[in-house]
Amino acid sequence: MLLVRSVVYVKLQRPTSKVHWLIFVDCYTPRMQVAYLKMHGTGNKILVVDQRSDNQSPPGIEQLRRLGDEATGPGFDQLMWVTRATEPDNAAGYRVFNADGSEVEQCGNGVRCVARLLTGFSMKATSLMLESPAGLVEARVLDNGQVAVGMGRPEFEPSRIPFIAEARALHYELTVSGQRLDIQAVSMGNPHCVLEVADLASADIDRLGPLIERHERFPAGANVGFMKRLDRGNIELRVHERGVGETLACGTGACAAVVCGQQRDLLDDEVRVRLPGGQLVVSWRRNTVWLTGNAELISEGCMDL
Repeated sequence: MLLVRSVVYVKLQRPTSKVHWLIFVDCYTPRMQVAYLKMHGTGNKILVVDQRSDNQSPPGIEQLRRLGDEATGPGFDQLMWVTRATEPDNAAGYRVFNADGSEVEQCGNGVRCVARLLTGFSMKATSLMLESPAGLVEARVLDNGQVAVGMGRPEFEPSRIPFIAEARALHYELTVSGQRLDIQAVSMGNPHCVLEVADLASADIDRLGPLIERHERFPAGANVGFMKRLDRGNIELRVHERGVGETLACGTGACAAVVCGQQRDLLDDEVRVRLPGGQLVVSWRRNTVWLTGNAELISEGCMDL
């Protein structure tokens, strides 16, 4: 319940003076309580709200921002709003919101958390189909609790990323604040820019991340991955996420970095991706990109909407 204090002004006029009274009236405005699970996938904070039964609409932008901030809400990097499936063979649908209130197309770490919720955190291997903004997604819960997610095929055509370029190329030159960068661009259901760096500790992520995210050649914005190759089967990665900033992990960012490296014949079909929040495994054999990692419960609670 939300307590609202109303101020009522009453004016009493007399021949020689004016008297103003203030009367405070307390009233209650009902609010909807919604249950949530706070989870993480490789350190990426995910809030999962199951609305298959209530079928409520998600919060607005300002409310999402308050909920996403740990000072005013449960806090999250992404919120997964789980909905009823439109087809009977599918387990559920979902929408994805960033902490800044923006709605985005996909979240690989969030999908794993949704799959764990839908299977009741069972350790029994199972497979389910989910309806995402980017299309159908298959999730396979493994008997060790890890979840493998079929992230679809990468899209390198600039107009479909979207990325402004005269023609498709293996890599592009991007000028950022007077600095020329060699980048790759790809969509994993959402737009990504990938840069290879020699050292992640000294990479200028705090400055370059926001500048590339909002660069005019990425009209829908971009997630920005800074990748260091260790060998053909291992990379290290830090990601500045669109609408969030740098996070401990980004599932689609891991996929984007691996497929970009594979396009240049620098990486094998299966690659272990080390992120600040832990490890993911990405495999691509020129069909569906598979992302495998954990999905862990942190806490559960209710929030007022």
